[in-house]
Amino acid sequence: MQNKIPSFILSLWLLLLALPSVLCRAEDAAAPEPESQRYEFREKHDPDGIGKFYQGREIAHVMGHQAADWLERPEREEEEKPSLLLDVLKLKRGDAVADIGAGTGYYTRRLAEKISTNGVVYAVEIQQEMLDILTNKMAGLQIHNVKPVLGTITDPHLSPASIDLILMVDVYHEFDHPHAMVESMVKALKPGGRIVFVEFRGEDPKVPIKPVHKMTEKQVRKEMAAFPLEWVETLEVLPLQHIIIFRRK
Repeated sequence: MQNKIPSFILSLWLLLLALPSVLCRAEDAAAPEPESQRYEFREKHDPDGIGKFYQGREIAHVMGHQAADWLERPEREEEEKPSLLLDVLKLKRGDAVADIGAGTGYYTRRLAEKISTNGVVYAVEIQQEMLDILTNKMAGLQIHNVKPVLGTITDPHLSPASIDLILMVDVYHEFDHPHAMVESMVKALKPGGRIVFVEFRGEDPKVPIKPVHKMTEKQVRKEMAAFPLEWVETLEVLPLQHIIIFRRK
């Protein structure tokens, strides 16, 4: 009589044989999408864009430090109402705030005043020339609660879970690697921390800004859907721009 393998041993043996392929499939399903596959490149595109598209939107050229004077133009208060923006952000004394794409520090110094001297503003830039201008302005104004940070096109170089609010004013649409940047920024937020997009309204043809330098609310919310963020509100109190606010879950 031939020896028979007990049925429970046979089942276990078959399970062990199948386990490697099951693990491989699970690992493949969990693997993040390669960075290169998130973007599309087109030869025909808007001359004000870089020919790189993210979720259907063309990424705009970065404004260089040579145009720094435009950020400090006297009519900006009347055109954009920055004081109104700062009021609706409801900042608290002692907050840690990151001004991403801080430029010359136009908003940085206003944020620094709002959060008082026991708070801190991280002024993040990828252009050292802009940071030099910003640092000189802060020194001239005797503002001491601003920390300049030289980031990269994929990482703002902020410590994990350290920031109460991240502000981007007319900046996000210029990110070369928006997915990697937002991923890094979300990690830098404290639980419940907010990330705020201020963008010229893409829905309104009367807003006198080049199309690739504007964004619709729908597009911003679409692009943020990939991250552990919940939309809080969109404020339309500014003359030309949305204020689109998300919170880290």
